[in-house]
Amino acid sequence: MLRTHSPYDRQMPAEREGWVDVDGFRTWYRVVGDLDGPRLPLLCLHGGPGSTSAYHTRLEALADERAVIRYDQLGSGHSRQPPDPHWTLPLFRAEVRAVRDALGLDRAHVLGTSWGGMLALEHALDRPGTVVSLVLSSTLASSEQWTAEVRKLRDAMPSEVVAVFDEADRTQRWEGPEWEAADEAFSRRHFFRGADKTEVEAMREGRSAEAYEEMWGPSEWLATGELAGWDVRDRLAEIEVPALVIRGAYDLCTPPVAETLVQGIRGARLVVFEQSSHTPVLEQTERYLGVVRAFLHDAEAHA
Repeated sequence: MLRTHSPYDRQMPAEREGWVDVDGFRTWYRVVGDLDGPRLPLLCLHGGPGSTSAYHTRLEALADERAVIRYDQLGSGHSRQPPDPHWTLPLFRAEVRAVRDALGLDRAHVLGTSWGGMLALEHALDRPGTVVSLVLSSTLASSEQWTAEVRKLRDAMPSEVVAVFDEADRTQRWEGPEWEAADEAFSRRHFFRGADKTEVEAMREGRSAEAYEEMWGPSEWLATGELAGWDVRDRLAEIEVPALVIRGAYDLCTPPVAETLVQGIRGARLVVFEQSSHTPVLEQTERYLGVVRAFLHDAEAHA
């Protein structure tokens, strides 16, 4: 059950789920709240590529005053898997447009986490005037900068973990018990540092490793897929809507990566979550929701 800010009984936001056709495939979506309410809706784009929207469930708490929409991107979660290697950036861009068009989201706030933030930037540049504000959570403007920064984090791990990563990269075998243990150690430091893994496990159960490898690569520090060389740093100045940049203190999104966004988008704000890594929405949920809620209010006041 969603929590509200009122101690009194209130009617809970309406919920509905459905499907959108995208290039002959089916995308699952979920709407919580009133799309015709007084406040503009929030469209949430999850990370990966190939993860699911499971960890965005907590954002539905914001539906006490606006509609919150999340969906599983093609190939992950409830959505259908296109034939390999159909995953492309144009496909994911078309999927955002298809979901918005199907739900009549003429104007909306857009929140993107990690890869979802890359997609949010692409969408804002693709459809200016339809995005009211951007929440760029643990994300990036350049895959080259990202991999360079993540490699620094990788190399700062204990020597026995780094040795496993080095061997995997040398042999191009990113699998097996030793790799999985090293990857989990890296994730505990830089992806999720919380205690309740409910949403993380749900996300991992529905993720598509194939989509991740096709779009990104074998690891966070090796971008060899569709997004290798992706870079919108020289276009950030084109974004003229309020932007909130969020990162955790232990995030894969390092200070230089976040600063690129803050300096590139005029008026962008930065908020750092000191007890979080790559998933502050799960690690410091109450503060995260409060920060996002206040930002959306301010963005609408100046729209």
